Amino acid sequence: MAFAASAIAPTLFSRLFRPFSTSFPSFSLTSSESIASRNMSDNAQKATLAAGCFWGVEHLYRKHFGNGKGLLDAKVGYSGGQSDSPTYRAVCSGTTGHAESLQITFDPSKVTYRQLLEFFYRMHDPTTANRQGPDVGTQYRSIIFTHNDEQEKTAKEITEKVEKEWYKKPITTQIVPAGQWWDAEEYHQLYLEKNPSGYECPSHFIRDFPPLSE
Repeated sequence: MAFAASAIAPTLFSRLFRPFSTSFPSFSLTSSESIASRNMSDNAQKATLAAGCFWGVEHLYRKHFGNGKGLLDAKVGYSGGQSDSPTYRAVCSGTTGHAESLQITFDPSKVTYRQLLEFFYRMHDPTTANRQGPDVGTQYRSIIFTHNDEQEKTAKEITEKVEKEWYKKPITTQIVPAGQWWDAEEYHQLYLEKNPSGYECPSHFIRDFPPLSE
């Protein structure tokens, strides 16, 4: 899946294939969420998710929950694996056991964990095991990494509802306790902000489902 591609020129090729190159232009971002992350309230919580290529996952969460809507910070990285200090190349080989993941710091007074999970199930296809669109491999599996018992309970309840009410077929999403987190290399952070014409997984879009039952 990962072939050399231009991360700068707005070509169709660059939107279809993910580059391994780490040679990108310098970039700085001043945003409401980055400012908020430096002034996080004591009640800030974390949510860690994996839904395929982490570039698009981060981009969609920032777009929908940034700018004062509850997202305080977000970073892409690797979780769920067994090796130390994983690199992008190693994770893409499928040998480390890690999934490309997103870790969100959020304000629960503005957005609930349930809302983040419902969005998670709208923005990717949780019925395809180890795959999102053309991205195939265990590193692209769908996972909810829970940080406490309450998150685990909510994740299981929402997943059961999503399977019955939205997809009406088996959900492959794993629900596991959060373990060691590794930040991805800097050029992956805010990738689609830095490279607007960069690769976006075609499975990453917001699906139009009715509200879940309470």
